[in-house]
Amino acid sequence: MKVGAFLMPNHPPERDFAEGHYHNLDTLEFYDQIGFEEAWVGCHYTVPREPNPAPDLLVAQALLRTKNIRVSPGGYMLPYHHPAELAHRIAWLDHISKGRCYIGIGSGSIPTDWGLFNIDGFSGENREMTEEALEIMIRFWQSDEEFEYEGKFWRGKRPPDDPEDLYKFHIKPYTKPYPQLAIAGFSAGSPTLELAGRNGFIPLSLSFGNTYLSGHWESVEKGAAEAGRVANRDIWRIGRDVYVADSDAEARDKVVNGEIGDQYRNFWLPVLKRIGMLDTCKHHPDVADSDVTLEYMMDHNMCIGSPATVERKIADIVESSGGFGQLLVTSYDHLDDMEGWRESKARLAQEIMPKFSALGGTPA
Repeated sequence: MKVGAFLMPNHPPERDFAEGHYHNLDTLEFYDQIGFEEAWVGCHYTVPREPNPAPDLLVAQALLRTKNIRVSPGGYMLPYHHPAELAHRIAWLDHISKGRCYIGIGSGSIPTDWGLFNIDGFSGENREMTEEALEIMIRFWQSDEEFEYEGKFWRGKRPPDDPEDLYKFHIKPYTKPYPQLAIAGFSAGSPTLELAGRNGFIPLSLSFGNTYLSGHWESVEKGAAEAGRVANRDIWRIGRDVYVADSDAEARDKVVNGEIGDQYRNFWLPVLKRIGMLDTCKHHPDVADSDVTLEYMMDHNMCIGSPATVERKIADIVESSGGFGQLLVTSYDHLDDMEGWRESKARLAQEIMPKFSALGGTPA
């Protein structure tokens, strides 16, 4: 089992945009140095704690500062882009990275982002737009002939070449037939993870707890079966909060008094309560919503503590999920805890993860 990172990116809302951006860039370079396999960069427009409307700008800069880590947008929200524009943008990123990027896609989940683009996400319109946009993009990448597409939401075409060959459709991906795509899921019975299974995309489970993980994999398998595919656990990524310290007490103190604790108290837990999704955090359905606190999350869901404790908690995730290919550490702004945060991630990559096998994730 390998290790990577997911950058929402998380920042305190008062963080200057440029300062946060270059902190993210420096963090990606650090992850490369300690041996992280990959990192994903999220996209949000109207979330002050997760500001990043253009993940590929950070990815492109990181490609110049890193050597081995695969840095990928995680991802492009398809309803917010015309498919012809995005097909070209992704193909170009694939070329300048020489194939060192996966491509995350999504349908968008933030109501204020939907409003920004006049999309009725509450009716599922965003998911319909995503599937239609994806169909058009793949056609651009694979087609060798002219075509026209007129769908419910999008119109586009591959135009005829100029008779003198001065102008023509000519930008296709570096990776053939196109880069490996990935899509994230969160809810039980996730329709986006079914989409991943149907298309052979990398499934990303951005989960808070373990109880939904088996259901996530069932969604992937359901989609794969519908398409006559066999789902592969080795490409499944699971996200989790991780902090390694010399002792459990030290790790908990770092979380409670650091950016992770602030994000949970003032953002994640209030959001999950508002949208009725606190069940995703519970180890048992009888747990009251009022009991799902930062302390509860540290006890039951976060991989925080001494190396031995973190190893045990990762093994618990493996057991609950049935096995997966890569642990994605949720990355946070740590300008106020540079030494502690970075030592934590280095210990995870170099002391703990080598004890886990590639697929089953059980201690070797």
